[in-house]
Amino acid sequence: MRYVPTTPAEREAMLRAIGVRSVDDLFADVPERVRLRRPLRLRPALSDPELLRYLAELAERNGHADRLRCFVGAGAYDHFVPPAVWQLAGRGEFLTAYTPYQAELMQGELQAAYEYQTMVCELLGMEVANASMYDGASALGEAVVMARDLTRRDRVVVSQAVHPEYRQVLRTYTEPLGVRVAELRSEGGVTPPEAGAVDGRIAAVVVQHPNFFGCLEDLRGWAEIAHRAGALLVVACADPLAFGLLAPPGELGADIVAAEDQPLGNPLNFGGPFLGIIATREAFVRRMPGRLVGATVDSRGRRGFVLTLQTREQHIRREKATSNICTNEALNALAAAIYLSLLGPEGVRRVAELCVRKAAYLKSLLAALPGFELAFAAPTFHEFVVRTPRPASAVVRTMAREGFLAGLPLGRFYRGMRDGLLVCVTETRTREEMDEFVEVLGRVAAPRLRAVGGRTR
Repeated sequence: MRYVPTTPAEREAMLRAIGVRSVDDLFADVPERVRLRRPLRLRPALSDPELLRYLAELAERNGHADRLRCFVGAGAYDHFVPPAVWQLAGRGEFLTAYTPYQAELMQGELQAAYEYQTMVCELLGMEVANASMYDGASALGEAVVMARDLTRRDRVVVSQAVHPEYRQVLRTYTEPLGVRVAELRSEGGVTPPEAGAVDGRIAAVVVQHPNFFGCLEDLRGWAEIAHRAGALLVVACADPLAFGLLAPPGELGADIVAAEDQPLGNPLNFGGPFLGIIATREAFVRRMPGRLVGATVDSRGRRGFVLTLQTREQHIRREKATSNICTNEALNALAAAIYLSLLGPEGVRRVAELCVRKAAYLKSLLAALPGFELAFAAPTFHEFVVRTPRPASAVVRTMAREGFLAGLPLGRFYRGMRDGLLVCVTETRTREEMDEFVEVLGRVAAPRLRAVGGRTR
């Protein structure tokens, strides 16, 4: 298709064909008072070098993680992506179609999805994973709808320590379906298992592990309570790399895992595109949304890959579909598969260990900083909450001017936490960066001393 303007003669021909005298007649419903009756005030055209320089100047106004030292997590993580990941992902063998309708022509894409599914299952300790979703938040919404369909119940309980935006998306998914969502209280940064919170009307218990505050939840305890009541345990996860070190959810009783796969080889990219995970037990596979790629053999006995399960409305009748809005983020899933292949089990474990150790180092420095204190005593992975002597939002703005993305202010999501700052440390942060972070933070966010009656406070 050629993107060229139409000529005056072509425009006249189109107007005649639709029975309209002029272009103005097309906009007759637009009130005269809001119409623009003068030419647009556009700058003169720029040469290519001038335009590139101008766009670069605009881009540098962004406080991005390549320019500022990043201590923000909260669902999007600044992990190191080996250059080989995207070099390999761009090879012609993996050219992707929106949907691989013709398996014989899409073997590269299908095999990549198959390997991705396999590695996701190994990482999460689950039996089946699909070929990816939009992102972690929508994956959680799909997981809860799946739990509703499996249990034929219409109530869900979700921890307050699940990512607030995941909970918002969850409510968006479930409200039109008549699913009632109640929240489980968070205490000390975690969600204590409560048998009284789950009864025979509950379809699913939803907890995040590690949770939004970075703390580790008692999945085994919640699994016992949920299963005793006939409910399913749905586990959300914002960084699957945690399970390079922690016991995977499948070993702790999870029935469905909904996770964000961005940390596996996908850069931050100012918030997208990301990709989501749904993994489950084989017994539940027919209610799993999206696509499932399987391995088979052809008529000559040669190994091949096909779409084994296709529960989207594109493939089956709409009323039989498990979801009408899930999709396959094939390119991002390919990058995740390459990333996991390059690192291998030992590499994933090493990244997780670095995250834990570096976060523990920074946590100890911040706990000793005057005016600061750790909000929770629960064990954490690579995120934790620190109380600041000034409102956390003001601290973050000041630190940005000093060259740091200092964390996420929690007052945006939780009452009583205006001084709560969610800090994240990944393997990319150095000791020198963390030492400087603490030094600058102590200088710009320290309590203001003032004289009162001859004494300082």
